[in-house]
Amino acid sequence: MSEKLLYTVPKEYDGIKAIVFLKKHCGLSSRMITQLKREKNGILMDGKILRTVDFLKNGSVVEINLPNEISDILPVKGNLEIVYEDEHIVIINKPPYMPVHPVKQHQTDTLANYLSYINKQKGEDYVFRALNRLDRNTSGLVFIAKDRFTAYALKNGISKTYLAFCHGKTKSYGTISSPIGLKDESKIVRCVRTDGAEAITHFKTLEIFNNYSLLELSLETGRTHQIRCHMSSIGHPLLGDDLYGGEMALINRQALHCNSMSFIHPVSGEKIIVKIPLPIDMLSIIQKCKKQD
Repeated sequence: MSEKLLYTVPKEYDGIKAIVFLKKHCGLSSRMITQLKREKNGILMDGKILRTVDFLKNGSVVEINLPNEISDILPVKGNLEIVYEDEHIVIINKPPYMPVHPVKQHQTDTLANYLSYINKQKGEDYVFRALNRLDRNTSGLVFIAKDRFTAYALKNGISKTYLAFCHGKTKSYGTISSPIGLKDESKIVRCVRTDGAEAITHFKTLEIFNNYSLLELSLETGRTHQIRCHMSSIGHPLLGDDLYGGEMALINRQALHCNSMSFIHPVSGEKIIVKIPLPIDMLSIIQKCKKQD
């Protein structure tokens, strides 16, 4: 997929070297700049080749032509709920039980396969880059960058919140700051351990139903199974999460849902906020709890 980015040089960059502008204003990495320099007409100013050592002029137009990319994901017809899309980004509400990208056991039934098919129907083609990867049984928003520039610019620039049901009555607010690592003799299960990677989770209790709590959570770090592991470590495993001690009486998968994202668009500079409601199986937990009252 070929993309063209246009930037008008502001006053503060008049007489400044192009390399500074490309990195600080345009958000390009050194690696990307090097690649663009190898491309024909990769970086232009007012229609002429712009070298990184050249000086900029106020009001000039810098044109960045990102190279073509081709997806290697097999297109498969399927259903996806696209909640936001533009030339650089697509955000999808992933249902539970759907893997995000192909793995050994799932080659043709993933979000990436279904999106590849949709793109083919629209005449689009780009490498699949999911900037957040939800577990197969976790539902909610998945952010896909359509080009390398967007992926680099927003690598650590997306704020996300999650909704989850856990066992027990949690306090109003809390922060869990405990390092996480693989459990001994396991390739999947995580646990809190002193030699693990730093992990910080914030939670807020939204409502309590009987002996269950509905939480809103945000992460400072993005470790595998972070929310699931952290909540279990403080005695509040997620409902349906039998891997970490949760019971499956009210739901047969971990009751975890990525419900909101916010970010500054790397091209327009606009703040984008995307929110979605709880899925049906998590909403049913509330109804079941109310019937038990």
